[in-house]
Amino acid sequence: MIDRSVLENGIHHFRSISGLCGALGVARPKHPLITMINHDDIAADAKVKYLVHDFYMISYKSNLNGKLKYGQGYYDFDEGGLIFIAPNQPISVVDDNDVCKGYSLFFHPDLLSGSHLIKSITKYGFFNYNINEALHLSEKEKQKILNIFEEIKDELETAIDDSSQELVVSYIEVLLNYSNRYYKRQFITRKAVNSPVIERFEKTLNNYYAEDLPLQNGIPSVKYFSDQLNVSAGYLSDLLRNLTGSNTQQHIHAKLIEVAKQKLAATDLTAAEIAYELGFEHPQSFNKLFKNKTKMTPLQYKQLAG
Repeated sequence: MIDRSVLENGIHHFRSISGLCGALGVARPKHPLITMINHDDIAADAKVKYLVHDFYMISYKSNLNGKLKYGQGYYDFDEGGLIFIAPNQPISVVDDNDVCKGYSLFFHPDLLSGSHLIKSITKYGFFNYNINEALHLSEKEKQKILNIFEEIKDELETAIDDSSQELVVSYIEVLLNYSNRYYKRQFITRKAVNSPVIERFEKTLNNYYAEDLPLQNGIPSVKYFSDQLNVSAGYLSDLLRNLTGSNTQQHIHAKLIEVAKQKLAATDLTAAEIAYELGFEHPQSFNKLFKNKTKMTPLQYKQLAG
């Protein structure tokens, strides 16, 4: 049975976990707000290829012939990987010949009510990564993740009592913390993959100011660079933070201040004129940022440089 609360343009929007389980042909969840699905149990005739759901999804795929699409990217899981998907994000399986092995954990945000994770889950930026930015696991890391999955599975198969929800949420938090650690490791160990991204970012940032684009388009946003590099904004910021110590916004501000200093020292332009050239609508905003970064006003810097 398919949860038909929303079925538009061939995309199934699942409001309940039980509705999703029914559509996939797996057993209904014992707890209404969470379930773990073994991909081997999904019915062969399940027709859910394009879906949106109201819950978080953490999915380990040991192998997948075929591709998944999420956000702007496709990902081949021929070697396995861990993906994280936030509520209300569209997912599709784009190869009808897929053979998927692994587990998927689905949990509704309401499961986290009353726990500190309801607020802190937003710090796990990988829920907003593109699917081609999945977490690749070493054999040791894979065993750790699968052990936590097994702990959650065992708890979900135990009769529900006063401690059930608290224990399950604590396991989810442990899973997220290990994933956060492994992503930091991945940023470092996959430098061969990540270095070109950083180089392209730096080139794009330098060109933006060299070509006077701020005068036309304003101060560049984090999204502007993530779109130019074809990565998610969250992944780009986390990548830069882990490998350079500064996130995307901090790099943008650093470049802006560098260019501002050059103009203040080498031209007769006023601080207000420089502010407009750098994409600020209001000179006061430029003055505030400059002082915050340099501990002096633009005028003070110009006088010192002169």
